[in-house]
Amino acid sequence: MTGAPAGNPAGRILAFNGGLLVDRRLRRMLAAAGIRPRPGWPRAGDAVAVWGQSPYARRGERLAARTGVPLWRIEDAFLRSVLPGRARGGGGPLGLLVDRAGGVHFDPRAPSDLETLLATHPLDDPALLTRARDGIAFLRRHHLSKYCAFDPAAPAPAPGYVLVVDQTAGDASVTASGAGPATFRAMLAAARAEHPGARIVIRRHPETTLGLRAGHFTAADLEGAEVSDGAVSPWHLLAGARAVYAVSSQLAFEAMLAGHHPVLFGQPFCAGWGLSDDRAGAPARRGRSLTVAQLFAGAMLLAPLWFDPCRGRVCSFEDAARQLGAEARAWRDDHRGWVATGMRLWKRAPLQRMFGRQRPVAFVADPDTAIARAAREGRRLMVWAGHATQALDAAGAVRVEDGLLRSRGLGAALVPPLSLVLDDRGIYYDPSRESRLEALIARACTLDDGARARAGALVARILAGGVTKYNQGGAGLPDGLPAGRRILVPGQVEDDASIRLGAGDIRTNRALLLAARAVNPRAVILYKPHPDTEAGLRPGALPDAAELADAVLPGTDPALLLAGVDAVWTMTSGLGFEALLRGLPVTCTGAPFYAGWGLTQDRGPVPARRQARPDLLALAHAVLVDYPRYTDPVSGLPCPPEVALARLESGVPLRRGAANRALAKAQGWLAGVAWVWR
Repeated sequence: MTGAPAGNPAGRILAFNGGLLVDRRLRRMLAAAGIRPRPGWPRAGDAVAVWGQSPYARRGERLAARTGVPLWRIEDAFLRSVLPGRARGGGGPLGLLVDRAGGVHFDPRAPSDLETLLATHPLDDPALLTRARDGIAFLRRHHLSKYCAFDPAAPAPAPGYVLVVDQTAGDASVTASGAGPATFRAMLAAARAEHPGARIVIRRHPETTLGLRAGHFTAADLEGAEVSDGAVSPWHLLAGARAVYAVSSQLAFEAMLAGHHPVLFGQPFCAGWGLSDDRAGAPARRGRSLTVAQLFAGAMLLAPLWFDPCRGRVCSFEDAARQLGAEARAWRDDHRGWVATGMRLWKRAPLQRMFGRQRPVAFVADPDTAIARAAREGRRLMVWAGHATQALDAAGAVRVEDGLLRSRGLGAALVPPLSLVLDDRGIYYDPSRESRLEALIARACTLDDGARARAGALVARILAGGVTKYNQGGAGLPDGLPAGRRILVPGQVEDDASIRLGAGDIRTNRALLLAARAVNPRAVILYKPHPDTEAGLRPGALPDAAELADAVLPGTDPALLLAGVDAVWTMTSGLGFEALLRGLPVTCTGAPFYAGWGLTQDRGPVPARRQARPDLLALAHAVLVDYPRYTDPVSGLPCPPEVALARLESGVPLRRGAANRALAKAQGWLAGVAWVWR
């Protein structure tokens, strides 16, 4: 999983940077890898640990030299966090490079562990190189970089420019390369001379954009050039560039991943391997030619210590990248802040946890007031999907709903969700207009192999763990059922929005059972009441269900039922999607989000616009990965679906108590009292 060292079995690790002793995130990360820095005086067998080449590292360097013990240098890995560490709310890193040779990856004057790995490791394992190619595709698809506080939707400059990369003044990697302000001016001059008449776009460092540290270019240097101040994704910038010039920035590495052969005026770790035009030369130690996949495999898969902050453990690059993707997505959605309307009281705390990390969500009861406040404060506007209005739609309100991997317990019982969806086009259960999910399903037809493998792994875990939307448990199929082909008919809440908006001609549980029987007269029809109606929380009970079906199955586990039936008939139930994941034929009498794509038997009207033909993995990726946002109920962090699934498998979060259940049962008659809920 990782090439990080597993502690120092010969002795103690003595820290000579305060952060290694007091920073909780760093201590958790290092401890997870068996590295536990402590204060003390070195003796034989110990090692001294310092942070990179920071000013405070010098005392550790002197002490290691004086006592003859090894010097370890610890630095951030190449995916760090959404915001820079110096920024407010920057947070800790997701990965570290722990160098036990006393070098550091950005200093070419002495070999580092990373350089040695790149120079000597075979880097020829097909599985490793497949992971590398998939990892590159993942970073590009999700617009991930060392720092990710930019908006992939922000427009990039018109293509055809030369991209020149600035860095912060005094940066250690610049100094280590023997570069300075004159180097940056020479680089800019070379870019202009070698591409006469071309537009020049200068990319500033995120810390310069945030006003934390100065860059190298003056106003005079920038004359005639465009400046990219950080809102644009670096992947978009690289895609539109005809050439890339850098000194020692990590963006040079990412330029290689994007297919460029960058011109380098410094000696970063990625120089000297045949993938760049090295104007400043490169150490002779780097005499080997590498492919981009090999460089990525060494720098991202093998060398770093990656950390999963939700589960507090060392993890693979893939897990770390997915975590950063979840955090970046949350920041991009939320950093402007939200005004929320149409939200019941009990939903506010979960919404605040999920969407209020950057700036607290402002809950406003009156929609017109919410619209005005969002405009006045520059916030985004959200509404619970069932409370959307034309005025809110016109104001650009984003609709919010539960995701398809929701909780261990019912929403109607006030069990908070692990996942919610944001839809800026419509909502997934309303086929009258295109939803964001529809667009994602269509786009998923072109998924890369890595994304397809991820979807396949998620589906396999869902099936193996018996995970469904609500995960309440229950019994399986009873003994003594009649022999024959078994068709499961899931009941629904008949006033549910998905029925009102997408059910077609068949709009009641009774009508659905009659239709299933009419088409399948010899089948064994099994009816599962909806759990909300079973619990007495929503209307829709069917007292004479036993006269219409061969068996009524209250209190049963959907996963166990699906394992024992041959087909499913439904109006719009999400159980139809869960049946598709399990390879069952599904007949839809309405137009749920998964109908109309060629995966179901559609007996009702489905939107003509659903012309794409995704396979099951593409559908699963859109529904489970791309559409929802997840929050880890243990750490409170944004998380990828893999973490949410692990919590559902382990029983976290637990159901809410009796008070919540009583409040849930009161919803019916309280629903008309708007001020109570809004």
